[in-house]
Amino acid sequence: MKLTDFDTLTFDCYGTLIDWESGIHTALLPLIAKAANGFGRDAALEAFARHESAQEHETPSMIYSDLLSHVHARLAKEWGVPADAQADATFGASVPDWPAFPDSAQALAYLKRHYKLVILSNVDRTSFAGSNKRLGVEFDAVYTAQDVGSYKPDPRNFEYLLAKLAEQGIRKEQILHTAQSLFHDHKPAKQFGLASAWIDRRHDAAGWGATMPVEGASYDFRFTSLQAMADAHKVELG
Repeated sequence: MKLTDFDTLTFDCYGTLIDWESGIHTALLPLIAKAANGFGRDAALEAFARHESAQEHETPSMIYSDLLSHVHARLAKEWGVPADAQADATFGASVPDWPAFPDSAQALAYLKRHYKLVILSNVDRTSFAGSNKRLGVEFDAVYTAQDVGSYKPDPRNFEYLLAKLAEQGIRKEQILHTAQSLFHDHKPAKQFGLASAWIDRRHDAAGWGATMPVEGASYDFRFTSLQAMADAHKVELG
């Protein structure tokens, strides 16, 4: 199997193109500062992962910015911080402030010359529009949790993706799903028979960060950055 076997890349955005862990941690710092015991970055991200996943399961049709507000409130309660609706809303609106990885825009510009680029993201359209400005590329299609009414790893998200691409004449065999999260993306992608490329952004870090642990996930390619994937494609082209 080679990268040049495919003509469509379907991307997760957050954790893959946007450095959501840095964005989340920065946006949580005011809450962390109020917590009685204080929390290191890894502990805060792991707590976020637990509450985000639970909230997505409980309220699959909730807009992501609102869902983040609820997650912030859940964390405040767990950490013994008094309720603050304005702080919850501020965190919920923070997605456009989350930074892109330094290599994302350049690598996407290269890949755009060789592939159709499609987003399958667990956010709402307004939040993604803010992030897209940081990525500097026009995606051929954008599908969000807001469009689907559920959050990955729910199979409905991949069913929606494949149905929409089939309407454009794009077959499963043409698609390489490209993502960081083994939990949200690689395990369900494989259940649908999709080839996948793991952008292992946490290759030099322990633990699972802002995603839930998962067993039994597999993938076809592994790269430690999106630029490394673009460089591998260049090598295949000779």
